[in-house]
Amino acid sequence: MTRTITIDPITRIEGHAKITLHLNESGTVERALFHTTQFRGFEKFCEGRPYYEMPALMARSCGICPVAHLIAGAKACDEILAVRIPRTAEMLRRMMNFAQIIQSHALCLFYLSAPDFLFGFDSDPATRNIAGIAARNPQLARDGIRLRQFGQQMIELLGGKRIHPAWIVAGGVSEPLKREHRDQIRAQLPEVKDIALRALATFKPILASFESEMETFGNFPSLFMGLVDDHGNLEHYHGKLRVVDSAGNVLTQGWDSTRYAELISEAVEPWTFMKFPYYKPLGYPTGMYRVGPLARLNVVTRCGTPLADAELDEFRSRYGHPILSTYHNHHARLIEMLYCIERLEQKLADDSLLDKHVRAGAAANSRDGIGVAEAPRGTLIHHYHVDEEGVVQWANMIIATGHNNLAMNRSILQVARSYVDGERLTEGMLNRVEAVIRAFDPCLSCSTHALGQMPLHVELYDHAMQLVDTLVRNDE
Repeated sequence: MTRTITIDPITRIEGHAKITLHLNESGTVERALFHTTQFRGFEKFCEGRPYYEMPALMARSCGICPVAHLIAGAKACDEILAVRIPRTAEMLRRMMNFAQIIQSHALCLFYLSAPDFLFGFDSDPATRNIAGIAARNPQLARDGIRLRQFGQQMIELLGGKRIHPAWIVAGGVSEPLKREHRDQIRAQLPEVKDIALRALATFKPILASFESEMETFGNFPSLFMGLVDDHGNLEHYHGKLRVVDSAGNVLTQGWDSTRYAELISEAVEPWTFMKFPYYKPLGYPTGMYRVGPLARLNVVTRCGTPLADAELDEFRSRYGHPILSTYHNHHARLIEMLYCIERLEQKLADDSLLDKHVRAGAAANSRDGIGVAEAPRGTLIHHYHVDEEGVVQWANMIIATGHNNLAMNRSILQVARSYVDGERLTEGMLNRVEAVIRAFDPCLSCSTHALGQMPLHVELYDHAMQLVDTLVRNDE
């Protein structure tokens, strides 16, 4: 008779999910499943809405990365309009995406994952949190808060508010950038650049010290996917899809992202609301691939900025190329934050950024629109089909966390087999199972929020269904 361990909910992630571990009579983990416990209905909500509402409407699907949904939605609507947006509008959209990546990566690394690295995976959960970091290393806590503050303030200066700005619209952006706001953002760059470099210097030796986790946190062969520019450099806004295998061989090169349906299909399983995208040429589930910070650095030839390229060279010399362990997403986030700051320096030095022509106007000229962009967690795809009046008939969203679904389940199984002995439950053991999910930085929330500490109640039963052990983490 098999036994089941349930971790419900998983903590320090965006959204609600649980994990079930299925053990055989000898206590070996045979299956590990990652269950999302929320139903996403946004595609259905959009049916019957006019196309021009889509960017702001779809952005409501997430309070953590609404900018990525704004961008993917607006790009899809640009296609429905059949227009080429003004150059300045594209520059401004890119800048807002850089700001979002900085704030989201800072949130994931400093707030959600860093407590494990600074205190250890087996440490007391009462101190293994951002408040504990503030008590032990106040400067590090301030650095994380400052990076996130910078990203959020920049989004507000560009789009009028920090969460769910409606500034990115079909055809461009709704208003040009004010000179004083450009200067205000530019004045902060030296400080946040210093913080990003300090964070790299601080975290690199810490991350390198967890060798066991490095070997077991999603360390297996898979495909990797991300956007690249015409020279193979890192790209977050436009570009072409590139897919590489675990040996670094390029399977798909320069694929127009609007042809995503030729590359990706989606499977379903009865035990979760989340779909399982896979690389269509290899079938399901062999076509497992990963997206996100590490996947992006695995598929690119170079980052394309001086400091980020130097960090990428060191990263690859230390861990190889491509790098297979999902654990290294944390290091990749640090490199991407530095890259985004360098790109912002370049954009803000261009006076054409203040051009007043930021929006192209047209009616609906195409029945389909596909928008693809890189969100902090990976590639985001929006596809809308409209009628002759521009009213949405159906919509499809493939979000970054969905792309990683097969790999997340595989990673949980690997970690559970390494740390779960089937006889006794420990906080550190369960924390590692949760931590491998945090390494992906999944975003499941879809506008759902929780207040206070998430409760945890885990029970371990033997083959005769007798309770062997219980672990309770209260929400009080």
